[in-house]
Amino acid sequence: MAAGLLAFGIALFASLMLTVPVRALAIRVGMVDLPGPRKVHLQPIPLLGGLAMWAAIMLAILFAFDGPARAQSIGIVTGATLVAAVGFLDDKGWLHHQIKLFIAMPFAAAILLASGIHAQVFETFVSGRAGYALDAVLTVFWVVGITASFSILDHMDGLCAGVAAMASIFFAMIAYLNGQTLVTTLAAAVLGGATGFLRWNFKPAKIFMGDGGAMFLGFLMATLGLKLRLEHTNSITGWVVPILILGAAIFDTTLITISRSRRGLIPFTTPGKDHTAHRLANLSDQRWAVLAMYSLGAITGGAAVLVTYLSPMGALAVAAVAVIFTLGGVALLERAPYEPQKRKIAKALAA
Repeated sequence: MAAGLLAFGIALFASLMLTVPVRALAIRVGMVDLPGPRKVHLQPIPLLGGLAMWAAIMLAILFAFDGPARAQSIGIVTGATLVAAVGFLDDKGWLHHQIKLFIAMPFAAAILLASGIHAQVFETFVSGRAGYALDAVLTVFWVVGITASFSILDHMDGLCAGVAAMASIFFAMIAYLNGQTLVTTLAAAVLGGATGFLRWNFKPAKIFMGDGGAMFLGFLMATLGLKLRLEHTNSITGWVVPILILGAAIFDTTLITISRSRRGLIPFTTPGKDHTAHRLANLSDQRWAVLAMYSLGAITGGAAVLVTYLSPMGALAVAAVAVIFTLGGVALLERAPYEPQKRKIAKALAA
């Protein structure tokens, strides 16, 4: 508990303080997000805020982790730094955006696998190399999916950082209740870094985290999901809990995947103002939409805590209810007003 509080305090203070000089650096080097047709801001906003969060969380890991935990975190730090660096290069316009999805994210997942961090779902049912191979494939899919989910979630002031902070609360809580010091401390560090950044990023935002920051948070969320282990529970509960904790980001990804596919668009290569928060903002305003996404994260996180006390059948029942509500929510939000993209698949692929 002490390590978690220390990590939270260090990351919170460092993020609060470092965001100011990072903002000045972003302006100086020209890393500014300009207004555009698919943007919600009307004035140029400095990017690179993710650099402040990266530094804050790295400092927390350095000073709050003990020797063994610091050694275990090498793979996590390496993978997180890789996706952050690639994201920052993309923010600068030096990389094609598909490099993130098809090269950087899978490679970061491979780093986790090499570090011994992987899903443990199929090994429960399939023994030997076949079970490990299936879990390795699931690990890559999970890391790429969650990292990409947070990458595309960064489209409104305070949204991505707030959703990550909310998820970190539940990761830290459940890990602490199950005696997982490393996961508790890492989640606390992410919570501190994201919360400190929110001071400057909540509407009206003075700085954006950029794709480097969003991918960094997404990778850490995916890693926390892989590292979380529940004592005296079953494998079904073990994989339901991380999915529920990250329910807000997963819901948004599900919505745009179904919606864009239905309209003949490619979900992750066709950006637009048709996300959950965009549709909610059109019904009210941006602040309300962002707070609604925080609330969704709190509800799904609470469901994750509940699942840890249920039997395997109870966990499956909660998962089934979550799927039903997800599909129902997608159907309802499809009726909400949004700005549809033009159906130009070839152009989207070439972008």
